[in-house]
Amino acid sequence: MQIKYTLSEDKMPKAWYNIQADLPTPVPGVLNPATGQPITPTDLESLFPMALIKQEVSTEPNIQIPEPVQSIYRQWRPTPLYRARRLEKHLDTPAKIYYKYEGVSPAGSHKPNTAVAQAYYNKEAGIQCLTTETGAGQWGSALAFAGALFDLEIVVYMVKVSAQQKPYRRALMESYGAKVIPSPSHETQAGRAILADNPQSKGSLGIAIGEAVEVALGNKTANYALGSVLNHVLLHQTVIGLEAQAQLDMAGDYPDIIVACTGGGSNFAGIAFPFLGAKLRGEQKTTRFVAVEPTACPTLTKGKYAYDFGDTAHLTPLVKMHTLGSSFVPPGIHAGGLRYHGMSPLISHLVELGLIEPRAYPQLNCFAAGVMFARTEGILPAPEANHAVKGAIDEALRCKEEGISRTILFNLCGHGHFDIQSYIDYHAGRLQDSEYSEAEIAMALAGLPIVSSE
Repeated sequence: MQIKYTLSEDKMPKAWYNIQADLPTPVPGVLNPATGQPITPTDLESLFPMALIKQEVSTEPNIQIPEPVQSIYRQWRPTPLYRARRLEKHLDTPAKIYYKYEGVSPAGSHKPNTAVAQAYYNKEAGIQCLTTETGAGQWGSALAFAGALFDLEIVVYMVKVSAQQKPYRRALMESYGAKVIPSPSHETQAGRAILADNPQSKGSLGIAIGEAVEVALGNKTANYALGSVLNHVLLHQTVIGLEAQAQLDMAGDYPDIIVACTGGGSNFAGIAFPFLGAKLRGEQKTTRFVAVEPTACPTLTKGKYAYDFGDTAHLTPLVKMHTLGSSFVPPGIHAGGLRYHGMSPLISHLVELGLIEPRAYPQLNCFAAGVMFARTEGILPAPEANHAVKGAIDEALRCKEEGISRTILFNLCGHGHFDIQSYIDYHAGRLQDSEYSEAEIAMALAGLPIVSSE
């Protein structure tokens, strides 16, 4: 009746797994918005160090984790894998449910896996400041933590509605030494333009990205850091799935279904890509991969697969992804980390290939699942992670209906200790489900850039 599967520090992965080595067809290239031509490494040097640019385009199957990064990882990695036996009993399901718990990191989520790596490479390149955006604050907290370790100035543009909903996340970032600015702000041209049009704007990740990119472009000693979406970010997260493979070997098991929430794609890629790589290589054929998003921001289930800007201010290159349009501003749901108009190009590509099943849930159902999980397993999930919990519960109940025992693995990507207000609002009946606006999405999609290659 083992509950917890742990690895010793010497069993921690020494290299990140790069799924681009195993793709049946490559991801469509990144384009320069001014020319419509493929972007060059030189075009990206104003935002990222060359080491990360090389990782972005690499097709090598394994990329070594630098020892200074491994040394910091050892503070919380390897993270535990749990068998959710009490949840299984509560659901009366024949399914076996496992979850990888990333909430044990100093910042309380999976985000430090890439924050530490990005801070390291930028420090090595002589950068003094990193600018970024954050929704729920998990990414901002992680980069603030990494910045403190590498003596980097960190400036975080936090989506305004999340800054209002999650003051404790802001306090954590500031405790690590970061400067936190609610977005949209009056500090950038991009922010001022949004506020001039809508003084009451609640903000979005696309707006916050535009502000952070603008500041980085205007400062030669500053670079931009992104917590999701880009290939190198997803690469760094694969330590999660690589560890899970070894831990499930310890349990004598293998997942039939893998579930994770998706906003930009980083935690889904982290848990799923090593297993999906095995499937692509023909080593395993049956695992299903379920990506869960909010109905309020249904990028994968309702978005268009097209080239689009990653930010509202149109300062970023064009990437082909599932998008709701760069000007789309989702409702202010509490799962702030899932309120992004676009999706990782890698994950979007895999959805188009039919290798990932997207699914959307309203927030009330997800909070109900999170509360059930807390009352059985004892861990209060972050609002984002509740989507994965809901997806795993639904798969377990399907097993019950069909009378079939399947192994389910999901990524519990962070705890909800800084999101207590959202649970207060949920228990008080103040939360509402939000469906996306067809009219708003149609308007945003009408503004997609025209790309000749499409």
